[in-house]
Amino acid sequence: MPTPPGGHALHLDALDTLRGRRRFRTLPVVEETSAGGLVVTSLDRPHAAVIARRNRAGRLEWCLPKGHLEGTETAEQAAVREIAEETGIQGQIVQALGTIDYWFAGEDRRVHKVVHHFLLSATGGELSVAGDPDGEAEDVAWVAIDELPDLLAYPNERRLAATARAVVAGSR
Repeated sequence: MPTPPGGHALHLDALDTLRGRRRFRTLPVVEETSAGGLVVTSLDRPHAAVIARRNRAGRLEWCLPKGHLEGTETAEQAAVREIAEETGIQGQIVQALGTIDYWFAGEDRRVHKVVHHFLLSATGGELSVAGDPDGEAEDVAWVAIDELPDLLAYPNERRLAATARAVVAGSR
């Protein structure tokens, strides 16, 4: 096969080429489960604690706090712990908001991730990312629940925020 101008020759396995297929490396699949959600302040003028973290491209994005289940934790227990670690705010579960299910690939594996989200009522604490053991959260802020759709980076999280807003509005 001739070398293209300014490049290197393309090498394919001749037998696979004759059969009309190429070899692709199959990555192992890893299942991951996480939990998190929205912790909100009073129902009169509800605000939610959200965090800013860097995405894979290094861009700062606002999102809901969440993280992996540890040991024998339930999704509810992990949500309460993760929200407290990443925002500094303790909360009590009000209700489940929904589950986000997605796939992504790393260099050595494909990951199927399921994230359970909950609505929590704030019971104490002060906004801080100092308790985040992974150091992923770079900033944390109270944001009016009505403003979340304009701030959150991911469409699925914006939908969860809309669900939370409807639940909170129905509680007033």
